[in-house]
Amino acid sequence: MIDDLVTWLRAQLDDDERAARSATAAPWWHNPGKAWLGPKAFEAYDRTKGEEFVGYGESPFGVSFWHSQFGVRSRMPLSRREVSAMSGGDKLDFEIRPNPTPVSAADRAALLANPGFGRLFTDHMVTIRYAEGKGWYDARVEARRPIPMDPASAVLHYAQEIFEGLKAYRTSDGGVTMFRPDANAARFVDSAQRMAMPVLPPEVFVDSLHKLIEIDREWIPTDEDGSLYLRPFMIASEVFLGVRPANEYLYMVIASPAGSYFSGGVKPVTVWVSPDYTRAAPGGTGAAKCGGNYAASLAAQAEAIEAGCDQVVFLDAVERRFVDELGGMNVFFVYDDDTVVTPPLSGTILPGITRDAVMTLADKAGHRVEERPVSFADWQADAASGRLREVFACGTAAVITPIGGVRFPDGEFLIGGGEPGRVTMSLRQQLVDIQRGKAADPHGWVRQVL
Repeated sequence: MIDDLVTWLRAQLDDDERAARSATAAPWWHNPGKAWLGPKAFEAYDRTKGEEFVGYGESPFGVSFWHSQFGVRSRMPLSRREVSAMSGGDKLDFEIRPNPTPVSAADRAALLANPGFGRLFTDHMVTIRYAEGKGWYDARVEARRPIPMDPASAVLHYAQEIFEGLKAYRTSDGGVTMFRPDANAARFVDSAQRMAMPVLPPEVFVDSLHKLIEIDREWIPTDEDGSLYLRPFMIASEVFLGVRPANEYLYMVIASPAGSYFSGGVKPVTVWVSPDYTRAAPGGTGAAKCGGNYAASLAAQAEAIEAGCDQVVFLDAVERRFVDELGGMNVFFVYDDDTVVTPPLSGTILPGITRDAVMTLADKAGHRVEERPVSFADWQADAASGRLREVFACGTAAVITPIGGVRFPDGEFLIGGGEPGRVTMSLRQQLVDIQRGKAADPHGWVRQVL
Protein backbone atom coordinates (compact mmCIF):
# COMPACT_ATOMS: atom_id res chain seq x y z
CA MET A 1 0.00 0.00 0.00
CA ILE A 2 2.68 2.50 1.04
CA ASP A 3 4.98 1.88 -1.94
CA ASP A 4 2.09 2.23 -4.40
CA LEU A 5 0.88 5.36 -2.66
CA VAL A 6 4.33 6.96 -2.66
CA THR A 7 4.75 6.25 -6.37
CA TRP A 8 1.32 7.71 -7.10
CA LEU A 9 1.95 10.78 -4.93
CA ARG A 10 5.25 11.55 -6.60
CA ALA A 11 3.59 11.45 -9.99
CA GLN A 12 0.89 13.85 -8.81
CA LEU A 13 3.44 16.20 -7.31
CA ASP A 14 5.42 16.30 -10.55
CA ASP A 15 2.21 17.09 -12.45
CA ASP A 16 1.24 19.75 -9.92
CA GLU A 17 4.63 21.41 -10.06
CA ARG A 18 4.43 21.69 -13.84
CA ALA A 19 0.88 22.97 -13.63
CA ALA A 20 1.89 25.62 -11.15
CA ARG A 21 4.12 27.22 -13.73
CA SER A 22 1.26 27.90 -16.12
CA ALA A 23 -0.90 31.00 -16.04
CA THR A 24 -4.07 28.94 -15.95
CA ALA A 25 -3.12 26.86 -12.93
CA ALA A 26 -5.46 26.71 -9.97
CA PRO A 27 -4.52 28.85 -6.97
CA TRP A 28 -1.28 27.68 -5.37
CA TRP A 29 0.55 28.39 -2.18
CA HIS A 30 4.16 27.91 -1.22
CA ASN A 31 5.57 26.51 2.00
CA PRO A 32 9.21 27.65 2.33
CA GLY A 33 11.57 24.84 3.14
CA LYS A 34 8.97 22.17 2.44
CA ALA A 35 7.83 20.59 -0.78
CA TRP A 36 4.94 21.31 -2.97
CA LEU A 37 1.54 19.73 -2.98
CA GLY A 38 -1.15 21.08 -5.22
CA PRO A 39 -4.82 20.45 -6.04
CA LYS A 40 -4.33 16.78 -6.99
CA ALA A 41 -2.82 16.07 -3.60
CA PHE A 42 -6.23 16.57 -2.04
CA GLU A 43 -7.18 13.36 -3.83
CA ALA A 44 -4.39 11.57 -1.98
CA TYR A 45 -5.89 12.62 1.31
CA ASP A 46 -9.35 11.53 0.24
CA ARG A 47 -8.07 8.15 -0.95
CA THR A 48 -6.16 7.38 2.21
CA LYS A 49 -8.37 8.90 4.88
CA GLY A 50 -8.53 6.54 7.82
CA GLU A 51 -5.51 4.57 6.62
CA GLU A 52 -1.93 5.85 6.60
CA PHE A 53 -2.44 9.59 6.18
CA VAL A 54 -4.45 11.03 9.02
CA GLY A 55 -4.81 14.70 8.21
CA TYR A 56 -3.85 17.68 6.11
CA GLY A 57 -3.64 21.42 6.36
CA GLU A 58 -3.36 24.20 3.80
CA SER A 59 -0.03 25.97 3.68
CA PRO A 60 1.77 28.13 1.10
CA PHE A 61 2.09 26.26 -2.18
CA GLY A 62 -0.06 23.37 -1.15
CA VAL A 63 -0.97 21.01 1.61
CA SER A 64 0.93 19.40 4.44
CA PHE A 65 0.03 15.80 5.21
CA TRP A 66 0.55 14.14 8.55
CA HIS A 67 1.62 10.56 8.43
CA SER A 68 1.00 8.08 11.22
CA GLN A 69 3.63 5.46 10.40
CA PHE A 70 6.79 7.17 9.16
CA GLY A 71 8.42 8.46 12.28
CA VAL A 72 7.10 8.46 15.80
CA ARG A 73 5.31 11.79 15.77
CA SER A 74 1.58 11.72 15.14
CA ARG A 75 1.58 14.91 13.07
CA MET A 76 4.60 14.72 10.81
CA PRO A 77 4.38 16.99 7.75
CA LEU A 78 4.80 14.88 4.62
CA SER A 79 6.47 17.13 2.09
CA ARG A 80 7.56 16.32 -1.41
CA ARG A 81 11.10 15.88 -0.13
CA GLU A 82 9.85 13.45 2.50
CA VAL A 83 7.88 11.49 -0.09
CA SER A 84 11.11 11.21 -2.07
CA ALA A 85 13.07 10.20 1.02
CA MET A 86 10.59 7.42 1.77
CA SER A 87 10.41 6.11 -1.76
CA GLY A 88 12.95 3.38 -1.02
CA GLY A 89 11.01 2.20 2.01
CA ASP A 90 11.89 2.68 5.63
CA LYS A 91 14.84 0.26 5.62
CA LEU A 92 18.18 0.35 3.83
CA ASP A 93 20.71 -2.40 3.23
CA PHE A 94 24.12 -1.46 4.59
CA GLU A 95 27.30 -2.39 2.76
CA ILE A 96 29.90 -3.42 5.36
CA ARG A 97 33.49 -2.48 4.51
CA PRO A 98 35.71 -3.44 7.47
CA ASN A 99 38.66 -1.17 8.21
CA PRO A 100 41.72 -2.91 6.68
CA THR A 101 44.05 -1.34 9.29
CA PRO A 102 42.17 -1.23 12.60
CA VAL A 103 43.86 -0.24 15.84
CA SER A 104 45.54 -3.26 17.39
CA ALA A 105 44.04 -4.89 20.47
CA ALA A 106 47.01 -3.85 22.60
CA ASP A 107 46.91 -0.23 21.45
CA ARG A 108 43.14 -0.13 21.88
CA ALA A 109 43.41 -1.40 25.46
CA ALA A 110 45.98 1.29 26.26
CA LEU A 111 43.74 3.99 24.82
CA LEU A 112 40.68 2.75 26.70
CA ALA A 113 42.52 2.92 30.01
CA ASN A 114 41.83 6.67 30.03
CA PRO A 115 39.57 7.61 27.10
CA GLY A 116 38.44 11.00 28.39
CA PHE A 117 35.51 12.44 26.43
CA GLY A 118 35.27 13.31 22.76
CA ARG A 119 38.89 12.88 21.69
CA LEU A 120 39.20 9.15 21.01
CA PHE A 121 37.32 7.51 18.13
CA THR A 122 36.61 3.99 16.94
CA ASP A 123 37.75 2.30 13.73
CA HIS A 124 34.57 2.76 11.69
CA MET A 125 31.80 5.16 10.75
CA VAL A 126 28.42 5.03 9.03
CA THR A 127 27.64 7.06 5.91
CA ILE A 128 24.34 7.41 4.01
CA ARG A 129 23.74 9.83 1.16
CA TYR A 130 20.63 11.69 0.08
CA ALA A 131 19.77 13.33 -3.22
CA GLU A 132 16.57 15.15 -4.11
CA GLY A 133 14.42 12.93 -6.31
CA LYS A 134 16.44 9.84 -5.36
CA GLY A 135 16.02 9.66 -1.63
CA TRP A 136 18.42 7.93 0.77
CA TYR A 137 21.01 5.63 -0.80
CA ASP A 138 24.54 4.21 -0.55
CA ALA A 139 24.36 3.15 3.11
CA ARG A 140 27.77 1.99 4.31
CA VAL A 141 29.78 1.01 7.36
CA GLU A 142 33.37 1.82 6.48
CA ALA A 143 36.73 2.85 7.91
CA ARG A 144 36.62 6.12 9.78
CA ARG A 145 38.50 8.72 7.77
CA PRO A 146 38.39 12.39 6.81
CA ILE A 147 35.60 13.24 4.38
CA PRO A 148 36.30 15.19 1.19
CA MET A 149 34.47 18.51 1.14
CA ASP A 150 34.21 21.20 -1.50
CA PRO A 151 34.71 24.73 -0.14
CA ALA A 152 31.30 25.61 -1.58
CA SER A 153 29.51 22.84 0.34
CA ALA A 154 26.26 24.32 1.60
CA VAL A 155 26.82 23.40 5.24
CA LEU A 156 29.90 25.63 5.41
CA HIS A 157 27.93 28.71 4.38
CA TYR A 158 24.34 28.24 5.54
CA ALA A 159 24.76 25.90 8.54
CA GLN A 160 22.23 23.26 7.50
CA GLU A 161 23.36 20.71 10.07
CA ILE A 162 21.77 18.67 12.83
CA PHE A 163 23.07 16.04 15.23
CA GLU A 164 22.23 13.74 18.11
CA GLY A 165 24.09 12.25 21.05
CA LEU A 166 23.46 9.00 22.91
CA LYS A 167 25.39 6.18 24.55
CA ALA A 168 25.89 2.44 24.31
CA TYR A 169 26.66 0.59 27.54
CA ARG A 170 28.33 -2.71 28.32
CA THR A 171 26.25 -4.72 30.79
CA SER A 172 27.46 -7.07 33.53
CA ASP A 173 26.55 -10.15 31.46
CA GLY A 174 28.73 -8.97 28.57
CA GLY A 175 25.84 -7.61 26.51
CA VAL A 176 25.52 -4.15 24.99
CA THR A 177 22.53 -1.82 25.28
CA MET A 178 21.44 1.65 24.15
CA PHE A 179 19.24 4.06 26.07
CA ARG A 180 16.12 5.30 24.22
CA PRO A 181 17.50 5.45 20.65
CA ASP A 182 13.93 5.73 19.39
CA ALA A 183 13.60 9.06 21.21
CA ASN A 184 16.79 10.32 19.56
CA ALA A 185 15.42 9.19 16.20
CA ALA A 186 12.23 11.15 16.84
CA ARG A 187 14.11 14.29 17.79
CA PHE A 188 16.32 13.89 14.71
CA VAL A 189 13.13 13.97 12.63
CA ASP A 190 11.95 17.13 14.38
CA SER A 191 15.32 18.83 13.95
CA ALA A 192 15.45 17.93 10.25
CA GLN A 193 12.03 19.40 9.64
CA ARG A 194 12.90 22.65 11.43
CA MET A 195 16.11 22.98 9.41
CA ALA A 196 14.38 22.18 6.08
CA MET A 197 16.32 18.93 5.70
CA PRO A 198 15.09 15.52 4.52
CA VAL A 199 13.72 13.14 7.14
CA LEU A 200 15.78 10.03 7.79
CA PRO A 201 13.33 7.22 8.64
CA PRO A 202 13.66 6.43 12.36
CA GLU A 203 14.16 2.73 11.59
CA VAL A 204 17.21 3.59 9.47
CA PHE A 205 18.54 5.90 12.18
CA VAL A 206 18.38 3.17 14.83
CA ASP A 207 19.71 0.51 12.45
CA SER A 208 22.73 2.69 11.67
CA LEU A 209 23.58 2.79 15.38
CA HIS A 210 23.28 -0.99 15.64
CA LYS A 211 25.59 -1.49 12.68
CA LEU A 212 28.33 0.72 14.10
CA ILE A 213 28.12 -0.77 17.59
CA GLU A 214 28.27 -4.30 16.19
CA ILE A 215 31.47 -3.73 14.23
CA ASP A 216 33.17 -1.59 16.92
CA ARG A 217 31.95 -3.46 19.99
CA GLU A 218 35.52 -3.93 21.30
CA TRP A 219 35.79 -0.17 21.72
CA ILE A 220 33.13 -0.07 24.45
CA PRO A 221 34.90 0.48 27.79
CA THR A 222 34.49 -2.30 30.33
CA ASP A 223 34.87 -0.14 33.45
CA GLU A 224 31.76 0.65 35.48
CA ASP A 225 31.42 4.28 34.39
CA GLY A 226 32.52 3.87 30.76
CA SER A 227 30.34 4.03 27.66
CA LEU A 228 30.49 4.42 23.90
CA TYR A 229 29.23 7.86 22.93
CA LEU A 230 27.42 7.81 19.58
CA ARG A 231 27.20 10.91 17.41
CA PRO A 232 24.77 10.71 14.47
CA PHE A 233 24.66 13.87 12.35
CA MET A 234 23.53 15.19 8.98
CA ILE A 235 25.02 17.97 6.87
CA ALA A 236 24.05 19.71 3.65
CA SER A 237 26.64 18.46 1.16
CA GLU A 238 25.44 20.04 -2.08
CA VAL A 239 28.02 22.28 -3.71
CA PHE A 240 26.34 25.63 -4.32
CA LEU A 241 26.06 29.21 -3.07
CA GLY A 242 22.51 30.41 -2.54
CA VAL A 243 20.05 30.69 0.32
CA ARG A 244 17.73 27.71 -0.11
CA PRO A 245 17.49 24.17 1.27
CA ALA A 246 20.20 21.98 -0.23
CA ASN A 247 19.36 19.11 -2.56
CA GLU A 248 22.08 16.75 -1.31
CA TYR A 249 22.91 15.60 2.22
CA LEU A 250 25.30 13.31 4.05
CA TYR A 251 24.25 11.42 7.17
CA MET A 252 27.01 9.96 9.31
CA VAL A 253 27.55 8.24 12.65
CA ILE A 254 30.84 8.26 14.51
CA ALA A 255 31.58 6.77 17.94
CA SER A 256 33.82 7.86 20.80
CA PRO A 257 34.70 5.78 23.88
CA ALA A 258 34.04 7.79 27.03
CA GLY A 259 35.19 7.41 30.61
CA SER A 260 33.59 8.74 33.78
CA TYR A 261 32.31 12.30 33.37
CA PHE A 262 33.18 12.99 37.01
CA SER A 263 36.63 11.86 38.11
CA GLY A 264 36.53 11.19 41.84
CA GLY A 265 32.75 11.15 42.08
CA VAL A 266 29.84 13.46 41.29
CA LYS A 267 30.60 17.05 42.23
CA PRO A 268 28.28 20.07 42.23
CA VAL A 269 28.99 22.68 39.58
CA THR A 270 28.80 26.46 39.75
CA VAL A 271 26.80 28.21 37.04
CA TRP A 272 26.93 31.71 35.61
CA VAL A 273 23.66 33.49 34.77
CA SER A 274 24.36 35.39 31.58
CA PRO A 275 23.14 39.01 31.66
CA ASP A 276 23.83 39.75 28.01
CA TYR A 277 23.46 36.60 25.93
CA THR A 278 20.41 34.47 25.15
CA ARG A 279 20.39 31.00 23.66
CA ALA A 280 17.26 31.07 21.49
CA ALA A 281 14.18 33.19 20.80
CA PRO A 282 10.55 32.22 20.13
CA GLY A 283 10.17 31.10 16.55
CA GLY A 284 13.87 30.27 16.30
CA THR A 285 15.75 26.98 16.36
CA GLY A 286 15.97 26.46 20.13
CA ALA A 287 14.03 23.17 20.03
CA ALA A 288 16.20 21.76 17.23
CA LYS A 289 19.50 20.06 17.96
CA CYS A 290 21.57 22.01 15.47
CA GLY A 291 25.14 23.19 15.72
CA GLY A 292 24.24 26.87 15.46
CA ASN A 293 22.57 26.80 18.87
CA TYR A 294 25.76 25.54 20.46
CA ALA A 295 27.98 27.98 18.57
CA ALA A 296 25.79 30.81 19.83
CA SER A 297 26.39 29.66 23.42
CA LEU A 298 30.20 29.69 23.26
CA ALA A 299 30.74 33.39 24.01
CA ALA A 300 28.50 33.09 27.06
CA GLN A 301 30.30 29.91 28.13
CA ALA A 302 33.62 31.72 27.84
CA GLU A 303 32.15 34.47 30.03
CA ALA A 304 31.16 31.82 32.57
CA ILE A 305 34.68 30.34 32.64
CA GLU A 306 36.14 33.81 33.11
CA ALA A 307 33.82 34.26 36.11
CA GLY A 308 35.12 31.02 37.61
CA CYS A 309 32.05 28.97 36.74
CA ASP A 310 31.59 25.61 35.05
CA GLN A 311 28.49 26.29 32.94
CA VAL A 312 26.27 29.12 31.75
CA VAL A 313 22.54 29.50 32.39
CA PHE A 314 20.47 31.36 29.80
CA LEU A 315 17.39 33.45 30.53
CA ASP A 316 14.51 33.86 28.09
CA ALA A 317 15.09 36.14 25.12
CA VAL A 318 11.90 38.19 25.49
CA GLU A 319 11.81 39.39 29.10
CA ARG A 320 15.26 38.28 30.29
CA ARG A 321 13.56 37.02 33.47
CA PHE A 322 12.84 33.33 33.15
CA VAL A 323 15.31 30.45 33.20
CA ASP A 324 15.59 28.60 29.86
CA GLU A 325 18.41 26.05 30.11
CA LEU A 326 22.16 25.65 30.40
CA GLY A 327 24.44 25.73 27.39
CA GLY A 328 23.90 22.02 26.75
CA MET A 329 21.63 20.74 29.52
CA ASN A 330 18.11 21.12 30.88
CA VAL A 331 17.60 22.34 34.44
CA PHE A 332 15.40 21.17 37.36
CA PHE A 333 14.45 22.76 40.69
CA VAL A 334 13.55 20.76 43.82
CA TYR A 335 11.55 22.49 46.58
CA ASP A 336 11.09 21.82 50.29
CA ASP A 337 7.84 19.92 49.66
CA ASP A 338 9.72 17.65 47.20
CA THR A 339 8.03 19.24 44.20
CA VAL A 340 10.23 18.95 41.10
CA VAL A 341 9.96 21.80 38.59
CA THR A 342 11.47 22.30 35.15
CA PRO A 343 10.90 25.10 32.60
CA PRO A 344 8.27 24.24 29.97
CA LEU A 345 9.09 23.35 26.38
CA SER A 346 8.10 26.60 24.73
CA GLY A 347 10.05 26.19 21.49
CA THR A 348 13.23 27.80 22.84
CA ILE A 349 14.33 24.82 24.94
CA LEU A 350 15.72 21.55 23.60
CA PRO A 351 13.37 18.67 24.52
CA GLY A 352 15.97 16.63 26.34
CA ILE A 353 15.63 12.85 26.37
CA THR A 354 17.24 12.70 29.82
CA ARG A 355 14.85 15.49 30.89
CA ASP A 356 11.87 13.37 29.88
CA ALA A 357 13.25 10.34 31.72
CA VAL A 358 13.87 12.38 34.88
CA MET A 359 10.29 13.65 34.86
CA THR A 360 9.00 10.09 34.54
CA LEU A 361 11.20 8.77 37.36
CA ALA A 362 10.38 11.68 39.64
CA ASP A 363 6.66 11.16 39.12
CA LYS A 364 6.98 7.44 39.80
CA ALA A 365 8.91 8.21 43.00
CA GLY A 366 5.94 10.23 44.30
CA HIS A 367 7.12 13.75 43.53
CA ARG A 368 4.76 16.33 42.14
CA VAL A 369 6.33 17.22 38.79
CA GLU A 370 5.56 20.59 37.23
CA GLU A 371 6.54 22.24 33.98
CA ARG A 372 6.30 25.96 34.62
CA PRO A 373 8.39 29.11 34.22
CA VAL A 374 10.91 29.87 36.97
CA SER A 375 12.22 33.44 37.15
CA PHE A 376 15.78 34.13 38.17
CA ALA A 377 14.45 36.46 40.90
CA ASP A 378 12.40 33.59 42.37
CA TRP A 379 15.39 31.24 42.07
CA GLN A 380 17.47 33.63 44.14
CA ALA A 381 14.72 34.39 46.68
CA ASP A 382 13.72 30.75 47.18
CA ALA A 383 17.34 29.69 47.65
CA ALA A 384 17.75 32.39 50.32
CA SER A 385 14.57 31.39 52.16
CA GLY A 386 15.38 27.69 52.05
CA ARG A 387 12.26 26.88 50.08
CA LEU A 388 14.44 25.79 47.17
CA ARG A 389 16.50 22.86 48.35
CA GLU A 390 18.18 21.51 45.21
CA VAL A 391 18.91 22.41 41.59
CA PHE A 392 20.37 20.06 39.00
CA ALA A 393 21.10 19.92 35.29
CA CYS A 394 20.68 16.87 33.08
CA GLY A 395 21.87 15.68 29.69
CA THR A 396 23.35 12.71 27.88
CA ALA A 397 27.00 13.29 28.76
CA ALA A 398 26.78 13.91 32.52
CA VAL A 399 23.34 12.30 33.08
CA ILE A 400 22.45 14.41 36.15
CA THR A 401 24.72 17.12 37.54
CA PRO A 402 24.01 18.88 40.87
CA ILE A 403 24.25 22.68 40.82
CA GLY A 404 25.76 23.97 44.05
CA GLY A 405 26.42 27.64 43.34
CA VAL A 406 25.09 30.47 41.18
CA ARG A 407 26.98 33.59 40.14
CA PHE A 408 25.79 36.70 38.30
CA PRO A 409 27.19 40.22 37.85
CA ASP A 410 25.73 41.50 41.12
CA GLY A 411 26.61 38.60 43.39
CA GLU A 412 26.37 34.89 44.05
CA PHE A 413 24.52 32.41 46.24
CA LEU A 414 24.59 28.75 47.20
CA ILE A 415 21.91 26.10 46.91
CA GLY A 416 21.57 23.53 49.65
CA GLY A 417 24.88 24.53 51.17
CA GLY A 418 26.62 23.78 47.89
CA GLU A 419 26.30 20.01 48.34
CA PRO A 420 24.54 17.40 46.14
CA GLY A 421 20.89 17.03 47.17
CA ARG A 422 19.04 13.89 48.25
CA VAL A 423 16.49 13.96 45.42
CA THR A 424 19.14 14.81 42.84
CA MET A 425 21.35 11.88 43.74
CA SER A 426 18.45 9.45 44.11
CA LEU A 427 17.13 10.27 40.64
CA ARG A 428 20.63 10.04 39.21
CA GLN A 429 21.21 6.60 40.70
CA GLN A 430 17.85 5.31 39.47
CA LEU A 431 18.54 6.50 35.95
CA VAL A 432 22.12 5.21 35.80
CA ASP A 433 21.03 1.80 37.12
CA ILE A 434 18.39 1.50 34.39
CA GLN A 435 20.82 2.63 31.70
CA ARG A 436 23.41 0.06 32.74
CA GLY A 437 21.02 -2.84 33.26
CA LYS A 438 21.39 -2.90 37.06
CA ALA A 439 17.71 -2.17 37.65
CA ALA A 440 14.47 -3.21 36.00
CA ASP A 441 13.29 -1.12 33.07
CA PRO A 442 9.49 -0.89 33.29
CA HIS A 443 9.44 1.94 30.76
CA GLY A 444 10.96 0.07 27.80
CA TRP A 445 13.81 2.57 27.52
CA VAL A 446 16.70 0.12 27.18
CA ARG A 447 17.34 -1.45 23.78
CA GLN A 448 19.44 -4.61 23.57
CA VAL A 449 22.06 -4.48 20.82
CA LEU A 450 24.29 -7.48 21.56
